Amino acid sequence: MMMLQGGGAPAAGAASEGPDLQGMLMHHLLDGPEIEFMVLGRGFVWHLPQWEPVHLGPLTLDFSPTKHVVFMWLAALLCLAVFIPIGRAMKGKYTSKAPSGLANAMEAMILYFRDEVVRRNIGHGADAYTGYILTLFFFILAMNMFGLLPFGATATGNFMVTGALALVTFVVTEISGMRALGFGGYMRTIFYAPPGLNPVGQAIMLVILTPVEFLGKLTKPFALMIRLFANMMAGHTLVLSLLGMIFMFASAGAVVAGGVSVASIAMVTAIMMLEIFVALLQAYIFAMLTTVFIGLIRHAH
Repeated sequence: MMMLQGGGAPAAGAASEGPDLQGMLMHHLLDGPEIEFMVLGRGFVWHLPQWEPVHLGPLTLDFSPTKHVVFMWLAALLCLAVFIPIGRAMKGKYTSKAPSGLANAMEAMILYFRDEVVRRNIGHGADAYTGYILTLFFFILAMNMFGLLPFGATATGNFMVTGALALVTFVVTEISGMRALGFGGYMRTIFYAPPGLNPVGQAIMLVILTPVEFLGKLTKPFALMIRLFANMMAGHTLVLSLLGMIFMFASAGAVVAGGVSVASIAMVTAIMMLEIFVALLQAYIFAMLTTVFIGLIRHAH
């Protein structure tokens, strides 16, 4: 059952003990079954519905929505709301003239990704992957940007979200390799013996390189997962920690508290500007590395 609950003032005993900065930090960074927001200066808590878990033998699946799931939905809806009208306009009024406004900006970004990222890294047959790469970029960018809004949440600061994105990329990459190289050629990307060696040397190299090549396939999506998760989590941790300095020095006197507050707000403002760039950069890096991995396996020679 969904509930909206107004935020109340903290108890007198809790105020005397000082704010729980660690609890506040974890509450805003971690996932949870509620979303906090403010309307006309009053805080509210939206308790998300909790559904009964589904039991499948030894597995228990909980499909209850959480804060990060809601912001993933919002990111997906934002992408649809932007690109569906643009796609229809491209097939309609912009068939005989150059697009303008937002459509022109999106066309420039799409052409850049197609020509400078996808085609350059994948090569022959790259256009088939342009839609997937663009979806990755804009979906991750939307999730990153939502985390910069007041009372927003960064779904990419959850390693389960970045892990799912990396897993999909891993599946797409390996299937691309199988289709491009054939089953035999794909298996040689795991069981590799350098040509030109005698049979004994090939057997030794096969024993050494097989686990290396296999682990290499797993480390690529793992690196994608950790890089995106760590960068988004670190930025928000730093912002919230700097804001927490205001509460830590609140009882240190008016002059000290005022100076710390001004310095804290100035640093947070500068870091938030940097976070906008980081949100764009991390979405770009995830998409670009995905094209690199696809290109590497499609042209394993």
